[in-house]
Amino acid sequence: MRHLFIVGDSISIQYGPFLKPLVESYFHYDRKRGEKQALADLDQPVGANGGDSSRVLDYLTQEQHQGVSYDLLLLNCGLHDIKTDPLTGERQISPARYRDNLERIIQTARSMAKALIWVSTTDIIDDIHNSQSTSFHRFHRDVLEYNEIASQVMEQHEVPIIDLYTFTLQFGADAYRDHAHFTEEVQRRQAEFIADYLMGSGLHASSSAE
Repeated sequence: MRHLFIVGDSISIQYGPFLKPLVESYFHYDRKRGEKQALADLDQPVGANGGDSSRVLDYLTQEQHQGVSYDLLLLNCGLHDIKTDPLTGERQISPARYRDNLERIIQTARSMAKALIWVSTTDIIDDIHNSQSTSFHRFHRDVLEYNEIASQVMEQHEVPIIDLYTFTLQFGADAYRDHAHFTEEVQRRQAEFIADYLMGSGLHASSSAE
């Protein structure tokens, strides 16, 4: 049975408990550790929360140096990259740096993983997010821009993409339980969508001993 390992933001932490039972007959499920710490404040990139692309790159680099390897690595980052200072308008990670980080993430991940899949960043509704989050803002336009950057990089390197962004749009504004996170029903549906993709990919059919 192959091992599935997830490095992602708080969205992945929340759909994770629904995803695990859907795939555990086919994959050994695991993720970046520290879920309890991350769940205490989903806006902070601690514990299981992968954070922005620089933090994901740092994490993978550290794991690489320790000789860690994966069968299937499911990756996402973007929501923390587009965090915007309300006073200066400066984003946490610029588009150029995001692109560069993704290039380096792919290079590092491919040295460690037999298979790599990218998950697109879920949307932000400006009015909802920025009326509830005062320490930082996020914007729909940035989700679009950074998802487009990720799509270009992943396509260039032939990394498959699970389009969680488009899938989640169908649930509209009622999907959100706060400024960025989703109701349990939407989390469950996201997990089903990802599980369906993984099962359809055939990646579960290969032995990790290959």
